[in-house]
Amino acid sequence: MAEMGAVHRAFEWFRKHKEQLSQLQLEICAVPSPPFGEGARAEWLTKRLAELGLDQAQIDEAGNVIAVRPGSDPDAARVALLAHIDTVFPQGTPLKVHSQGGRLYGPGISDNASGLVALLAMAEALRAVDARHHGDIVFAGTVGEEGEGNLRGVRHFFSQPEWRESIAYTLVVDGAGTETMVSQALGSRRFEISLRGKGGHSWSDFGDPNPIAVLARAIADLYKTEVSPEARRKSAYNVGVIEGGTSVNSIPESARMRVDLRSESQEELDRLEGELRASIARALRHSRKHLPRNEDGLGKPAQASAPASESGPPLQCDIRCIGERPAAELAPGARILQVMQAVDAHLGINSRIHCSSTDANIPLALGKEALSIGAGGTGGAAHTLNEWYDPAGRDLGLKRILVAVLALAGVDE
Repeated sequence: MAEMGAVHRAFEWFRKHKEQLSQLQLEICAVPSPPFGEGARAEWLTKRLAELGLDQAQIDEAGNVIAVRPGSDPDAARVALLAHIDTVFPQGTPLKVHSQGGRLYGPGISDNASGLVALLAMAEALRAVDARHHGDIVFAGTVGEEGEGNLRGVRHFFSQPEWRESIAYTLVVDGAGTETMVSQALGSRRFEISLRGKGGHSWSDFGDPNPIAVLARAIADLYKTEVSPEARRKSAYNVGVIEGGTSVNSIPESARMRVDLRSESQEELDRLEGELRASIARALRHSRKHLPRNEDGLGKPAQASAPASESGPPLQCDIRCIGERPAAELAPGARILQVMQAVDAHLGINSRIHCSSTDANIPLALGKEALSIGAGGTGGAAHTLNEWYDPAGRDLGLKRILVAVLALAGVDE
């Protein structure tokens, strides 16, 4: 199939439009797309896909951009080509984009402006060479892939029967590179734990439960949890945020922390969540045994022999899940994997299987065939204001995507 005339004409189109694609990437990067505020970029992308002649170019209820390139056989399985349109950068972040020394610079220039360029390059090249394929190719720019977006865009996409029941293969383009393909979805659960009490003065109310101290005890307990390096599935946990208090001489009324649990195994995620909840429960039980109090209010310390109180105002605890990404794995014999490996062998790409958290988590968890790959080129300093992308080698990534999509959609030899 890779020897077809249309495919080689598309390869030539990629070569001739290298500079145009770099300028397009800078243009995409300059359109803000903060978490939960992707509307401006969604409208920009919808307009571009419609201009390329794709059908049904629209923004769905979740904010995803969707368009379809019809195939010749309405009964053939559909192929979805996805790239997320959101970035990690909050509203108001200065989007200073520029090129220098052959590299492109800007917040989100690689993750994931490079993936969106790949989507547009596929649509434009297929139109330019009049490529024919059996199944529809569904182009989608998804929202909510980063951070606390919790994959809300791709979740909504596959919750719709029109797409869930007709799409057989999903290829996600996320970031730069050609050296990996993600066939294993890294699962994660994120929790916010909040504690609230009556607060008080650090001297006169000494001994009353301190929410920060209780969280500190829970954290220390959690970090005793072992994750065996011999386990078949890797796991990790992290306390990334802890907040609370108003002054150094006040017992805080409240405190909260955010915890990230990750694993390649759904069972391990369950175990880590159990350890987290148990650590919090133990810390709360300990907090009910107060320290000796200063009772006289006259600045005199209590006697060292004073017994600890067994009762007192308890802390209110709220454990809230703020994000969950399912762990899943593509079957070793899946057709999409066989196709991609054959494409890589044909193009001379020495790729390796990788585990990561991407939009592919959702279709994989639904038992569908999905892979996540890069858009070609190289990138660095991801999720920083100094993020960069080098388009050298982009055309190899685009060739890889094109041949894989057409092979999955089916073409006339």
